[in-house]
Amino acid sequence: MHTNKQKLTRRLKILEGQVRGIQNMVDKKAYCIDIITQTSAIKQGLSNIEDALMEGHLGHCVVNQIKSGETQKATAEILKVYQLKRK
Repeated sequence: MHTNKQKLTRRLKILEGQVRGIQNMVDKKAYCIDIITQTSAIKQGLSNIEDALMEGHLGHCVVNQIKSGETQKATAEILKVYQLKRK
């Protein structure tokens, strides 16, 4: 988890910088398409972070729930992850 946490933190800091960059672009009245391109990149970055978090949760937490007999809880969480990702 430690390595994963470091990677996620690094990705989040990159996204934070991108958001600040967009704020700067808006302040300087940058070309709209350039701003939209950057917002699209941020959305993709957030989606990648979500994917990594869900992969870790499903691969670790849910597996442990199943192993310890908490199958209903595991099933509920799998369905919740599925529903969240569809949004």
